[in-house]
Amino acid sequence: MGLNQSKPDEQSVGAAPRRAASAVLIEVFDRRKTLDEALNACPEFFDLAGHDRAFARALAGEAIRRRGALDFVIAQFLQKPLPDNASWARAILRVGATELLLLSTPAYAAVDAAVNLANAKARPFAKLINAVLRRISERGEALLNATPAAQELPSWLWARWRAAYGDDIAGKLARAHINQPSLDLSIAQLADSETWAERVGGKVMAPGCVRLPDGHADLTGLQGFAEGSWWVQDIAAAAPVRLLGDLRGKTALDLCAAPGGKTMQLAAAGAHVTAVDRSGKRLSIVRENLERTHLAAEVIEADGAAFTSADLFDAVLVDAPCSATGTLRRHPEAAWIKSDADIVALQKTQIRLLKNAIALTKPGGVIIYCVCSLEPEEGPGIVAQILEQGSAVRDPIQVNEIEPFGAGVNTDGDLRIFPFVLDEQGGCDGFFATRLRRI
Repeated sequence: MGLNQSKPDEQSVGAAPRRAASAVLIEVFDRRKTLDEALNACPEFFDLAGHDRAFARALAGEAIRRRGALDFVIAQFLQKPLPDNASWARAILRVGATELLLLSTPAYAAVDAAVNLANAKARPFAKLINAVLRRISERGEALLNATPAAQELPSWLWARWRAAYGDDIAGKLARAHINQPSLDLSIAQLADSETWAERVGGKVMAPGCVRLPDGHADLTGLQGFAEGSWWVQDIAAAAPVRLLGDLRGKTALDLCAAPGGKTMQLAAAGAHVTAVDRSGKRLSIVRENLERTHLAAEVIEADGAAFTSADLFDAVLVDAPCSATGTLRRHPEAAWIKSDADIVALQKTQIRLLKNAIALTKPGGVIIYCVCSLEPEEGPGIVAQILEQGSAVRDPIQVNEIEPFGAGVNTDGDLRIFPFVLDEQGGCDGFFATRLRRI
C-alpha cells in the first residue's frame, strides 16, 4: 500500500497501539498527568495486551522523552501551528514522527497507520498529517540531529537553567534526559558490592552501588532479588545517606520515606529507623521492600512537616518533595506538565519539612536535606532561609567522602549532582544535598 493509498480504517493492523499512544499523549500534555497516571486513565491502553501494549508504551514514552525535538522537526513542515483544539492531530503527528525518527518503523507503515488514525480521529487534518510525515521520513533525521539544545525543553525550564548555570551547563542538562536511564542496585551489605557485581554482570559505581548492563527487563528474576540482597536505587539517590557517616546503633528518622530506598539504606547501615510518609499507599511499598530485604524500621503514616516524637533522633533525613527536574531521564513528562508556579508552592513545603527535621534532631545531631531538583530555590535557597533562623549550622561535605561526585561539592560544602556527570557510564539522576548540625 502506497503512502497516498491509506484506507480510513482504524481497525487495520497496528492501529490500536498507535491510538492508545496518542490518547496517552493527550492525557499527559493536555491534562497535565504523569505518564503513569495517563496510562491508568486511558481505556485504549488498558484494552491492549502483550506486544501491542508494550509497543504503545514505548511509543508514548519516546514521544514524551523527545517532545521538544519532535515538535521542532514537525514545525519545519507546518506553514502555521495547529489550532489549540487539534489535540488528536497533534498527538498523531508526534506518534508518527516518533516511529519514523526514534523507533525505525518503515516509512510506509508509520505514515499509513497515522493517516488511518487521522481519518478516524482527526479527519480534517488527515491530508496534512500525510504530507508532514512523508517529509519527515525524507528529511527528519538530519533535523532531529541538529535540534538546538534549547528546543529539547519547554521555554520556562530552559530559561531557568540558562539563568542559573549558563549556556554550556544548560545545554548539557537539556540533553541529559535523551537516553533511557541506567539501572542501579543498592547492595544491602556494602562489603559484598564486588561479589554482587560479578553475580549480576554489573559494575561497582560507588560503595554499595552496582550498575547493571543495559537490557535487564525482569529484575524479579535476577539473582538476589527474592533474597532481598539489593534494591533498585539510582547512584545519585543513594548518595545523601552516605553523608550521615557511621550509623551503627544510632537512631535515624526518614521524614519523607516512600518508596523506601533511603529507609533501607539507613536500616542496612545499622541504624534504628523510623520511616514517616503522609501517603499510606506509598508506605505499603516501603513495608513490602523492608519485608523483602529483611530490614527493620518503624513505619508511620504522618505528615512529615507536622510529625512529632517524644524522643529526638541522632540523624534525620529529609528527601523533600520537589519539582523533580533532576529526574527527567526517568520522568521526562515533568518538564512539560510543571511550571514556575509549582516550584514556588513546593518551597513552602520544603521549609516546613526542614524546620521540623531540625526540631526532631538531638543537639549536635545531623540533618541531611536533599531534593532531586536542579532548581536553586529548592536547594541552596531553602538552606539559606533555614540557616538565617539560627537553629542549625552547615556541616560542610568533604570532596573525598562522596566519590564519584566529589567535583560536585561547592565552596559552601553543599553537593550538587548534575545528571550528565557520569555520561560515559550511563548518567545519573540530578540531586542537591546539604548537611546540617543542630545547635
